[in-house]
Amino acid sequence: METISFGTDGWRATLAEFTTPRVRMVGQAVATYLADEEHDRPVVIGYDARETSRGFAEELARVLCANGIDVLVPERDRPTPLVAHAIVERDLAGGLAITASHNPPEYNGVKFIPGDGAPALPEVTDAIADRLAEPDPLPEDQHGSVQEVDLATPHADTVFELVASLTDAGENGDFDLSSAELTVAYDAMHGSGRGTTDAVLERAGLAVDCLRCDRDPEFGGGAPEPAPENLEELIDRVTNGDADLGIANDGDADRIAIVTPDRGYLDENLFFAALYDYLLEDAEGSAVRTVSTTYLIDRVAEAHGASVREVPVGFKWVAEAMADGDALVGGEESGGFTIRGHVREKDGVLMALLAAAMHAEEPLDERVDRLLEDHGTVVQDKISVACPDHEKTRVIDDLGDGIPDAVAGTEVETVNTDDGFKLLLSDGSWLLVRPSGTEPVLRVYAEATDEKRVGELLEAGEQLVEPLV
Repeated sequence: METISFGTDGWRATLAEFTTPRVRMVGQAVATYLADEEHDRPVVIGYDARETSRGFAEELARVLCANGIDVLVPERDRPTPLVAHAIVERDLAGGLAITASHNPPEYNGVKFIPGDGAPALPEVTDAIADRLAEPDPLPEDQHGSVQEVDLATPHADTVFELVASLTDAGENGDFDLSSAELTVAYDAMHGSGRGTTDAVLERAGLAVDCLRCDRDPEFGGGAPEPAPENLEELIDRVTNGDADLGIANDGDADRIAIVTPDRGYLDENLFFAALYDYLLEDAEGSAVRTVSTTYLIDRVAEAHGASVREVPVGFKWVAEAMADGDALVGGEESGGFTIRGHVREKDGVLMALLAAAMHAEEPLDERVDRLLEDHGTVVQDKISVACPDHEKTRVIDDLGDGIPDAVAGTEVETVNTDDGFKLLLSDGSWLLVRPSGTEPVLRVYAEATDEKRVGELLEAGEQLVEPLV
């Protein structure tokens, strides 16, 4: 039981630790939790493209059924946001997704999504962790059933209706971008977005050039992480003029990466700012961003008389704040976003269609250029410092005992401790050190007005952290 720990987005571990007996214990804990909370509606169980994921999903289904719970499953691996959408659309008690997201193939994971479709808050995951136990089946005549269902079509219909309502290309729920004559290169990275995200884009009338849209449980020998170094072919196709826009999803397609003709890989912070600016053209509302996300969002909000709420890293905090303030958009610098009117879970499929619609109305490069001209240049980057999970709390505590008065020659004006330590400097730049919730590392982030300054801040942050590990 000590091995099972729910972090930023569920429990993830290597297959040496993520074993069938432990997955069955999680299934029993969820069944007990739902019974204690008097939730008697069905549960949906989704899974990603990893070799072991379907088998683990089947084990979860057996345990839940043995506890009298009816279970819905997709016909194949599908993106995690489709699971979240099904929970809300079908009024289910909750759902489970077997996925390790962007982690390498030797990992797997499981996350529980409550009945509101938003990521589970700590009080829920703590309650599940407190109930970890060996399966305790009911008599066979009280067992639930398993039903295979289509998660893709209802989600696509919802996404189309929502994006149509936001754009000039939609009329009475119909949505057609064919007149823009755009070619979109889509990289599924061998993950669960294949046959889902590309299908949505094609349905919108776009020409779609698919890369790595076949299932490979080993992800081509790497990790399904849509970082620039993993998207070289996608970047080449767009910057060489073979496609007008590039889109990639991570392994379970809840996150998105964008490639544009002028910039190549579009920094997720810049896409977030462009997305918010686009939405504010016809709507009003605040934004929610994580502590690691750019202050450019705040400048866009201020220009429109709106506000921004900063929350710790983890989409559960974004989702909670969006509900509290009826926010227009919520996002994080790692590429996870959702908008008002949709499920409060990051959705890389929705964002793919919305990004294409935005680009059809005005090239993303032009919108970003205008934002930077109006609000100033912003550059952000991050590095990772290896740190065992059991040492993270100690290192962060030790860092708190030695916060410097200045970083890279600039005075520290304010220290934010909502998630690790964020040092706000007198020149408007900032440095953040926080523990990763999914990997055995500490993240060091920096934001400034140019790459040289960001490099100096990251080097200073690394020098702060490494002696403590």
